[in-house]
Amino acid sequence: MAEVPQSVGEVTEENKQKAEDIKEQANSHFKKQNYAQAIELYTEAINLNPAVAAYYGNRSFAYLKTECFGYALSDATKALELDKTYIKAYYRRASANMALGKFKLALKDFGSVVKVRPTDKDAKAKYTECNKIVKRLAFERAIAVDDNALSVAVQINLDQMSIEEEYSGPKFEDGTLTLQFIKELMECYKKQGKLHRRYAYQILLDVVKLFKEQSSLVDITILDDSKFTVCGDIHGQFYDLMNIFDMNGLPSEENPYIHILAGNHESSTMNQMYGFEGEVKAKYTSQMANLFTEVFNYLPLAHLINDKVLIMHGGLFSEDGVTLDDIRKVDRNRQPPDSGIMCELLWSDPQPHPGCSPSKRGVGTQFGPDVTKSFLQKNGLQYIIRSHEVKNEGYELAHDGLCITVFSAPNYCDTMGNKGAFITLKGGDLKPKFTSYSAVPHPNVKPMAYANSLLSLLA
Repeated sequence: MAEVPQSVGEVTEENKQKAEDIKEQANSHFKKQNYAQAIELYTEAINLNPAVAAYYGNRSFAYLKTECFGYALSDATKALELDKTYIKAYYRRASANMALGKFKLALKDFGSVVKVRPTDKDAKAKYTECNKIVKRLAFERAIAVDDNALSVAVQINLDQMSIEEEYSGPKFEDGTLTLQFIKELMECYKKQGKLHRRYAYQILLDVVKLFKEQSSLVDITILDDSKFTVCGDIHGQFYDLMNIFDMNGLPSEENPYIHILAGNHESSTMNQMYGFEGEVKAKYTSQMANLFTEVFNYLPLAHLINDKVLIMHGGLFSEDGVTLDDIRKVDRNRQPPDSGIMCELLWSDPQPHPGCSPSKRGVGTQFGPDVTKSFLQKNGLQYIIRSHEVKNEGYELAHDGLCITVFSAPNYCDTMGNKGAFITLKGGDLKPKFTSYSAVPHPNVKPMAYANSLLSLLA
């Protein structure tokens, strides 16, 4: 947790020097992308000398790298309290606010930098880009009407999308998606090929229809002797997903995987900032990017296996007494809110100590072992599975094994060095079995290659 001293007393010269030495060690770990170790060392430096803005600014940067946007925001603010001329802190705070979709607050910080450095081209470019986002969002709100009237799915006419003779990629058989098509599609993507837009649109239309028919909480039944696989975050790491299938077999009725559910990165803001929207627009059209938003809005929020194991992306709730029926009743066809059941299912994280705490991410909550135990008892559950956090071995058991994290993207964003993992279990005892694996080679494409240019702040 971000530790911010309440007051700064007299600091000895010895402690000042120790703090500087530790800060240099922290910087070394940061450069090696050992962000957790860097955070610990920056914290030590802060405890020795709480009056140095750069310590908070550096720790804020490390928190940004680990997606702890709430802590990053707090540290950047503290740095500016200590030194209002510390330009990097404005950038750090702007970055955290952008990640949380608070573009007006980010714009204010960019404006502060421009005021101090009116000839700084980089600062002016970031201010201009952020201002464009704020204006675009305001325009979209102004023209927004009833959601049903804006449905992209009903506007698409597949018959007008002809298949060119020179197209040699995967094709449907008699207008139907088959296993052979999927196998050909995987091989196509391994070679960095591109699916014809007609087939891409048809798949999306079929998927949105499927998701619309599902509840916010989907019930799954596994027979006693049947195996079931649960994966966590993939984060678009396609070649690592292919590796999972190589190790564990392709999904099928005989070898089922967890159904797709919503995560915190499926919001419009995340798609705009981290590059998914940009990639879809570059490879297809703006209309398809809007259709993806429609698909994501209908993604279920949680899955329930055999009435005993609940699976969600983030975690549990700040309010006591939430039931499975409460989750079923959530109207999810919208952008994720900043609070409530839907928000916390997408954003929350477990913590080792009892109770709930403000989230390190700036949204959602952190919930303790007592919260997990109470929720399970109230709803007759054995344990929960969630993802949302990088883990060194790809998984972690918390809260006496009642809260399991599984993260399936190894060496996340080519920087974290973590393993990925997946879970297999059988319907009879629902005992989780963990398989860890390392990242596999992939083409030389930079992570988040299509991300908004403002995210260069995080580079």
